[in-house]
Amino acid sequence: MSHMTLNRLRRQIDHLDEKILKLLNRRAAVVLKVGHLKATSHQEFYTPSREKILIDRLKKKNHGPFPSQALQTVYREVISASRALNAPMTIAYLGPEATFTHMAALRHFGRSCKMTPVVSISRVFEEVEEGRAHCGVVAIENSTEGVVGATIDRFIDSHIGASPLKIIAEVTIPISHHLMSLSGSIRAVKKIFSHPQPVGQCRGWIEENLPNVPIVEVESTSRAAARALEDPRAAAIASEEAAHFYGLKIAERHIEDNAGNMTRFWVLGRKSPGKTGRDKTSLLFSVKNEAGILYRMLEPFYKGRINLTKIESRPLKKKAWEYIFFLDMDGHQEERRIGSAIRELEKHCLFVKILGSYPKSTS
Repeated sequence: MSHMTLNRLRRQIDHLDEKILKLLNRRAAVVLKVGHLKATSHQEFYTPSREKILIDRLKKKNHGPFPSQALQTVYREVISASRALNAPMTIAYLGPEATFTHMAALRHFGRSCKMTPVVSISRVFEEVEEGRAHCGVVAIENSTEGVVGATIDRFIDSHIGASPLKIIAEVTIPISHHLMSLSGSIRAVKKIFSHPQPVGQCRGWIEENLPNVPIVEVESTSRAAARALEDPRAAAIASEEAAHFYGLKIAERHIEDNAGNMTRFWVLGRKSPGKTGRDKTSLLFSVKNEAGILYRMLEPFYKGRINLTKIESRPLKKKAWEYIFFLDMDGHQEERRIGSAIRELEKHCLFVKILGSYPKSTS
């Protein structure tokens, strides 16, 4: 390629970048008008269903060579910055910075939000319930270790306390764990800090490579990295982002036992979004203690040809041998077949509470 040809192509790129910049600002001007109309009619500024429809539409229209996954990342930030022009959002998450929940929050909301780290999943709920945060992000299940009990238990407490919180979106991200320390040497490790979930996800590797090293459980992977920074004989199991953030060296990469390790997160808000055509509904219920109740509980969903993606039971802590069930299903509560199945379910339950209908994860 000649020098003149290269310069001509670079000028084309410069011209296109200037056009993109002008279009971004034209888009921002329209966004401000939309925000004004929403403010005068008291509508929600953040509408996850609309954002998902927008991104899905663009991905379908994309014929390359720009990759669709990168397009989603770019538009997530465009939407985040545009949203912040009208109503900067505060998002609560299990902190500190560089936890996997922080990464999920950034992936979903973009970087033009105020991210507020808190010390526990319960505090995430409280921040949203008490209006200090617009939304919260909490882990709900890992593909290796199963459900996150603290999240389910807090939803049970929220039901009892008549909390207005809803699940308004979900985020699914791949989880990769690394062993990190100040020295970057496995032989120097005499103690491991980590959250209980990553320990479970890496148990096989730990037993094979560091079988006699004590494990100290802490409240988050990011906190584990901070503790390893204070002790030259300690290591942490955390994300690559945590290693960069705390200045630790990675001694061993990808120590998770399952290479396809994924974690699903719920976004908490106050109002369920509208239908997108690719939605989930989650609900909480308690059944009557009688013969055949499990069959009758599931029969309405079978008759309605509704796909149940998850069913999980949890004991009621204040009542021995009584249980609450969580159920995830494909579809939106505004759909006739979903509403009909839930009404039929209510006939056999002590209570039913819809936790939210929300767009399926596109992460």
